Amino acid sequence: MNRHLAGLAIAGATLPLVFLAASGSSVPQLKAQGKVRGATTTPPSSVMTTTVPPTSPSSTGTPTTLSPSTTAVTPSPAITKSTPNSTAPPAITVAPTTTLPLPPPSGGLVAGHVTAVGDSVMLDYQADLEADVPGVDAEAAVSRQWATGEQILQELRSEGRLGAVVVVALGTNGPITSADFDAMMSILAGASRVVFVTIVVDRPWQNPNNQVLSSGVSRYPNAVIADWYSLESQNPSWVYSDGTHLPIGGTGAQALASLIASKV
Repeated sequence: MNRHLAGLAIAGATLPLVFLAASGSSVPQLKAQGKVRGATTTPPSSVMTTTVPPTSPSSTGTPTTLSPSTTAVTPSPAITKSTPNSTAPPAITVAPTTTLPLPPPSGGLVAGHVTAVGDSVMLDYQADLEADVPGVDAEAAVSRQWATGEQILQELRSEGRLGAVVVVALGTNGPITSADFDAMMSILAGASRVVFVTIVVDRPWQNPNNQVLSSGVSRYPNAVIADWYSLESQNPSWVYSDGTHLPIGGTGAQALASLIASKV
């Protein structure tokens, strides 16, 4: 009976091998599937699956977008310097102080014409005066004295070329008196207007001469003052270091010409 049981056991062990051989399987395959004796296999129900959460979850499940750590800086606009025009002096405008119409001239003076007589200072602003007073007859010369100016004006009147408006810019080269002023006005009798220009000169006769001019115009209704002395005293840089003459075409020359033009 023991021999019979042993035969059954062998037969039972052989049948599975015969079945596997018939189906084309091999022992190594059985080991890989955990079917072979001695292999350890974890049942599918015991396998643990780990789910890695999103790196940047939001409360709604939508990924959160982070703002960049740096902010673009808008460059400041470039600063442009404007270079001033240093070659052209500023224009000087002097408002006229006499607005009454000119009375008609008499004694053969030329109506609508301006005659100007002066010394070397007038040469400095002559071009500007001719620009401001079109048609002006400017009679200027270096070192001219008051008496010489009287002679020139007398000659122009005798020739019928003296304007009804006369500009007298003398007194820089020597002292004058009230008698000199009256003699000048005698030559210019009948003029519509006579403009006397105060002087700027570093000489002892500067202030006395200007006083003669100021007092003289107060005695003649057709005489007026162009007060260059007061205007220059507020702008001493307009004249050269000699305290008298002006750069031709400079700011001072333009200012003086404009001052005289406002009086004629």
